[in-house]
Formats: sequence, structure tokens, C-alpha cells
Amino acid sequence: MYPRISDLFSDLLGFNFPIPIYSFGAMVAVAILTASWITGKELDRMYAAGIVKSVKLPEAKKKKGKGKKTVKTEQSPSALIGTVTIIAVVAGFAGSKIFHILENLGEFAANPFGMLFSTGGFTFYGGLIVAAICIALYIRKYGLSVRRFADAIAPSLILGYGIGRIGCHLAGDGDWGIPADIAAKPDWLPMWLWAETYPNNILNIDLSGAAVYPTSIYEFVAGLLLFAVLWAVRKHPFQSGWLFSLYLVFAGLERFFIEKIRVNNEFELFGAIMTQAELISILMIVLGVVGIGLTMRKTGNSLSDPASGAVSA
Repeated sequence: MYPRISDLFSDLLGFNFPIPIYSFGAMVAVAILTASWITGKELDRMYAAGIVKSVKLPEAKKKKGKGKKTVKTEQSPSALIGTVTIIAVVAGFAGSKIFHILENLGEFAANPFGMLFSTGGFTFYGGLIVAAICIALYIRKYGLSVRRFADAIAPSLILGYGIGRIGCHLAGDGDWGIPADIAAKPDWLPMWLWAETYPNNILNIDLSGAAVYPTSIYEFVAGLLLFAVLWAVRKHPFQSGWLFSLYLVFAGLERFFIEKIRVNNEFELFGAIMTQAELISILMIVLGVVGIGLTMRKTGNSLSDPASGAVSA
């Protein structure tokens, strides 16, 4: 494993970076940039098709003989992506750290300072929830439909999640599975897809005697496949919110089933033993199914959809 991607370049190319580049952070950056670019392109498409409204933003324009003046012009909502990305990063990391602490209160009580400022220990769902709330509040300031914006971002969300998991795999940050059943491995499947020992993992845990399922790889593949499906059906004729509801179902199902072979802290709820991720996955699936049911009516996918107005949610 390569917790520092700079070490990979050093081994392959013989070039030593003066500053270490951590694999997890590098892949999260790639995921964010990729998701932002795809979302921007989708918002431009929706704007050109009359599906989303324009936003009024200040723009510097030349004035004859008097330099430049700032005026507000109608622009595609993709112009907001830069700020949305910053909000997603800040709120996402804060939310993911908060939810990780809530999931590991005993560890936090023992070493609160170390846990708060460690470079590891993040929960994706926590970041998703907090970032979603902050982004929704921001785009509402511009009179945009939160549901339309959620539809635009849905495909890139699942893709970004998958790309981020490659960072987890390279770093060996503990987001791996339970010990793998070597005897059950199909003959045609490579061993690295069935069992991994994560040598040099960032946690310094010795797994040489108990190879585990590389669940991060499975989630990366699932992210690619689910992105392809959401991208293929993004021009659906249903009401706003339908695509994001489908994303909730897909993302919830993917995480719920991967939790069955993943290492995570468990707790008891109404007599059932589950993880925090399983509980949130169930809620996502339920919300997604309800959302699909409420948005299945065809609208022509345009601003005639009531949810596309400035006063909609």
C-alpha cells in the first residue's frame, strides 16, 4: 500500500517530492474536482434546455473610456460551482469528522485532541448530510430549486464517492472488510480482489495473518457502475427530485450490503445489532423510495415543474 502517493512516484520514477502527498487526500481532491466538473456540465445542459433557471451574478464589463464596471448578468447556475465546491469541502470534512466522533465516543473521550486533529477518521455520510444542508441553504439564496440542483449533482456524487474509496484503499486507513474466506474464492478471481493484507497501511496494523476483503475496491467498482446508470437516465421526464431519490436508493443499498463484510463499530437499536452506516443507509433507502413514488408523474422535465420555481424546495 502507499499511504503517501508521493512514495509511489518515488518507487516508479525515482523522483522524491519535497513535501509528502497523502493518498487519501489526493484522491479526495480528484473526486471533488471530477464531481464539480461533471455537475457544472450537467447544470449547463439543464440551463440550455430550460430545466433550471439562471442566476444573477456580478460580472466586470468594459465601459467606454472609463475602464470596467461591475454589473449583474444572467448566468448558468454552473457559475456557482466554485463556491458550492468550497462549501462542500469545508462542511463535508467537518460533518464527516463529527459523525466519526459520534461513532467512536469511547476513543474520543480517551484522546479528544488527537482524534480531532488526526488526518484520518472520517465518515462519508456525516460529510454528505452536513454538506447537503449547507449547499441547499446557499443555492436557495439565488432562487434555485434544491431538488433540481440535487438531480444535477446526483451522478457525480456516486462517482466521487467511488474515487474517494481508492484513496482509502491506497492508504489502508481501516475501511476494509472482515477476514476473507480464502477457501471460498472463485478460481477465476485474482487474489488481490478477494483478500488483501494492506502492507504499510497508515494505521500500522499487521494483517499478514488475516487477509481481509478489499471493500474499498468493491465500492469503487459499484460507484462506477451506479454512476453509469444515473448518467444514462438523467434526462428522465419525471418531476424534479426523481434522480436524486434514485441516487439515495442506490447509495443506500450499496453501503448497506457492503457493511455486511466491512469492519465497523456496532450498536443495538430496538434489539437489532447494526452499524451507524447501516442505519443511515436504511433511512436513505426509505427516503429514496418515498421520493421516487412522489416524483414519478411526468412533467416534460422543464421549468413547468412546480419544484423549479423560486419558492420551491
